[in-house]
Amino acid sequence: MGLFDKLAGWLGLKKKEVHVLCLGLDNSGKTTIINKLKPSNAQTQDIVPTIGFNIEKFKTSSLSFTVFDMSGQGRYRNLWEHYYKEGQAIIFVIDSSDKLRMVVAKEELDVLLNHPDIKHRRLPILFFANKMDLRDAMSSVKVSQLLSLENIKDKPWHICASDALKGEGLQEGVDWLQGISYVILL
Repeated sequence: MGLFDKLAGWLGLKKKEVHVLCLGLDNSGKTTIINKLKPSNAQTQDIVPTIGFNIEKFKTSSLSFTVFDMSGQGRYRNLWEHYYKEGQAIIFVIDSSDKLRMVVAKEELDVLLNHPDIKHRRLPILFFANKMDLRDAMSSVKVSQLLSLENIKDKPWHICASDALKGEGLQEGVDWLQGISYVILL
């Protein structure tokens, strides 16, 4: 990361703040992922379902992320669109073991991608195929196929297999988001 840090300093991007929307169906692991990304002394031990949304902040070596952790419960998903204009990146979390609701996740993703505040913007989207520790979990490749991610041509995207409880796969995703955010913010 030394090169990125130097480049960021030269370009005046040191500790630039990025607003990230964390979306996905309820029980996909959004809050657990955000909690794991915080410093260990700031992590919460008891994770409860998000009602409405929470705002969390964490920093990498050169970017400061403000994350809007949005509830994925059906009755709250219509609130997501009120935050689209402020978002500079999206984290979309999928429960890779929930085969039955994969169709619902795809529908919500399609609604998101076709919203006027998102459709014509080049927002990076980081997908976490979460809960890889569960026996019935599908691979990130299979999740990608079921969500038809290959059809997203106008936005940079990346998918990571993750286990939010152990923190596996999260750093890979944050590294990608940090790297692509440099490009987007320029």
